[in-house]
Amino acid sequence: MQSLFVDEKPRPPDRKPRLAFRVRWPSPLSDPAPYHVGRWLFLRLLGLVYLCAFVSLWVQLDGLIGSAGVLPAQRLMELASEQLRGRVDVFPTLLWISASDNALHGMTVAGVVLAGLLVAGIAPAAVLFALWALYLSLSLGGQVFFSFQWDTLLLEAGFLAIWIAPLTMHPRSERRAIVQRPAIWLLWWLLFRLMFESGYVKLASGDPAWTSLTALRYHFETQPLPTWIGWYAHQLPDRVLWGMTAATLLAELLVPFLIFTTARLRRMACAALVVLQIAILHTGNYGFFNFLTLALCALLLDDSIWPRALRRFAGAEAPASATEPVLGKTARSWPLAILVPVSAALFVLSLAPTAASFELRTPRWLSAAYERVQPFRTVNNYGLFAVMTTERPEIIVEGSADGENWLPYEFPYKPGALYRTPLFVAPHQPRLDWQMWFAALGTVEGNPWFLRFVQRLLIGSPEVVALLNENPFPGGPPLTVRATVYDYRFTDPETLAATGNWWRRENPRPYCPAVMLNAEGRLILFETKPRAEPAAGVTEPSTE
Repeated sequence: MQSLFVDEKPRPPDRKPRLAFRVRWPSPLSDPAPYHVGRWLFLRLLGLVYLCAFVSLWVQLDGLIGSAGVLPAQRLMELASEQLRGRVDVFPTLLWISASDNALHGMTVAGVVLAGLLVAGIAPAAVLFALWALYLSLSLGGQVFFSFQWDTLLLEAGFLAIWIAPLTMHPRSERRAIVQRPAIWLLWWLLFRLMFESGYVKLASGDPAWTSLTALRYHFETQPLPTWIGWYAHQLPDRVLWGMTAATLLAELLVPFLIFTTARLRRMACAALVVLQIAILHTGNYGFFNFLTLALCALLLDDSIWPRALRRFAGAEAPASATEPVLGKTARSWPLAILVPVSAALFVLSLAPTAASFELRTPRWLSAAYERVQPFRTVNNYGLFAVMTTERPEIIVEGSADGENWLPYEFPYKPGALYRTPLFVAPHQPRLDWQMWFAALGTVEGNPWFLRFVQRLLIGSPEVVALLNENPFPGGPPLTVRATVYDYRFTDPETLAATGNWWRRENPRPYCPAVMLNAEGRLILFETKPRAEPAAGVTEPSTE
């Protein structure tokens, strides 16, 4: 910002006074409060995302990774103890202390409480570190059920948020904490990588659905958990879907570059990215992903654009001076002596996964450094829907008490019965429903967790059955379970009006043969008249 003033320095009497122009540029490393409201809003939204993530996991915990769940975390830690011998640097999780059901529930409860404290603005920096450590621990213990990009995005965003958070204990003191430039640049860089890499991988994959701009002709129908609005979006004319596909690519490939320009262009970038996220949010269920991305977008808006009432509430009307000491009792922000090297290290480390997304080589020292920090999931690569799925195989699991009459197991949110309306479920993520979508794209041999799930159904595990919409065998577990794959498609408006069906299906084929439990509790192929020693069998997969 330029400043014009008169230089009043005494001059010799024979010379006329002159106007002197001096330019005062803001410090490149700190800014008094141009993004004070953005930081205040981002931290509260991040707290809500953490809250949703922990509550969502809490209600599924026992069935997914509890001692009676599909993939018990306790068994995982036993194997890790044998193979890694307590190497926290390779497997950084608090589950080394205990992976019992009580410990798992205690960690989720602690996460819920800490998320509430973050929303309230109490000790944000310390709370953010604790939330990151808890979520990292649970995500590693969650195994395949935590293999989603938004889990790593939350870990990276949560870790970077530590460095933008005020070093205060009470929310009233937050207004005295200046917004340090390196911290906000790191979060801008994260948003840039998230969006640009997602656009780049779509074109780099060479998938004809993206290059011909026909991807949305399939996306709404084949995405993991569509909504009923997604059903209507699928019915739009091809030319409209073509335009929407082009707009998506533009938003992901061009708009991110506006982040590092002027405040006005950043506002335009924010508007475009918000529209994209809201569109995705209404047509599909992606857990807390869209909400977290919207929280990152809040940091693109400087204080001048927010309503004055919100600026006052966030303390932006009385910002701290840029010259306020950053050491000692008056410090309210991370000192630059710490923040600058930390930011530089995180930025350099992030170049390794970013280069991998672009298929570029990195120096050996950088690759080695990235491998050391990779288990902590604080720097990651991104890229959603690089190849568009053009078909929708759907697994239908059925059980039978006599081997002749089969009843389906209905899941809460994934397609099953043809008449069930696609629902809204985000920000909750039903992780078993999601994993069934991935399993349908492969084989039962490539998804050993699925056989563990079938085994739990044959045992009648209440914790696993609770993950389903209803239990077709309330009197006891079935004798045998099988799985069949169908090709699902959306119906058209005429069929919906006539039959009430949102889906149609065809081409049934086996996914998992009918299996039962032997005396040792292992899976074997079901036979109408089982022999004493079955000739062929499917043994329970190892969690190793």
